[in-house]
Amino acid sequence: MNTRLLVLAFLLPCLAIPAGGEIICALGSTAASYNPSADERPSSDVMQLARLVNGAFTPMCLPKCPAVALFRNATAPNAMLTVASRYGKLVYSPQFFTSVYNSYGESAILAIIAHEYGHAMDETTPVAWLKRSWTPELRADAWAGCALAKMNLSSKAVAEALTAVSKYPSPAHPSWALRLPAWRLGYTQCGGDGAAGSKR
Repeated sequence: MNTRLLVLAFLLPCLAIPAGGEIICALGSTAASYNPSADERPSSDVMQLARLVNGAFTPMCLPKCPAVALFRNATAPNAMLTVASRYGKLVYSPQFFTSVYNSYGESAILAIIAHEYGHAMDETTPVAWLKRSWTPELRADAWAGCALAKMNLSSKAVAEALTAVSKYPSPAHPSWALRLPAWRLGYTQCGGDGAAGSKR
């Protein structure tokens, strides 16, 4: 795949991805209700935010960026990442994203997308600063913190993003007291000012 196709693989939901697949992370407890046949193209607003996340991650993973397609699906458990064959699929519930946006703003959506995509980055892009002894969820948090730093968000936007992700853990997530240091590590390693999440 060339660089252009790698970037588009994350953004275009028209890839042929098998309906089934292993659920890597699901932010919610209703993963069993997910119906892959109800996947639809993402909204233009979410595509725009996904492009920002993709732009933050792409320079770090070239030439081997993970291929992740984006879909919306009302049966999805808030937001989730699945993997089948060589491709990932990030699926979000439109109702969930609307609720998060109304409560915390667009930076919260950026953080959620970055966390889910962080799982894919963790599988394909080794970096020296990431603690391999951490669980996959903590490593995805660190990657997401890195993406927030690369997007140059305001301190208020970062605080809103962290508040939102602390409210919607997956069943596999450890406590927020363990997660916040992972977000901070990724944030500072990727150029953030070190204050990420100091106020909640």
